[in-house]
Amino acid sequence: MTFVVTENCIKCKFTDCVDVCPVDCFHEGPNFLVIDPEECIDCTLCEPECPVEAIYSDDELPEGQEQFIELNAELSKGWPVITEVKPPPEDADEWNGKKGKLDLLER
Repeated sequence: MTFVVTENCIKCKFTDCVDVCPVDCFHEGPNFLVIDPEECIDCTLCEPECPVEAIYSDDELPEGQEQFIELNAELSKGWPVITEVKPPPEDADEWNGKKGKLDLLER
């Protein structure tokens, strides 16, 4: 099992989760965070820290979010590790809960 960042993080990108990760498995893109599945130790600390509920264990993903398992694995290989909390985008709250954000993902 590993944890996966899902669609609701796109354009929200709150970084509360990175502060509690004991193995620094979060990677940062322009408008999204991902978890490196090879580094994640399944400690569960990040999941409750996400204010937009975008982090799930890979065996409890909401329906329609399955593609994010592969996307986290792919993008974590090229994006830099993030270990410190940063301010969210100014419009993050406006994007919380919106559907169909995958097309807005910046690589």
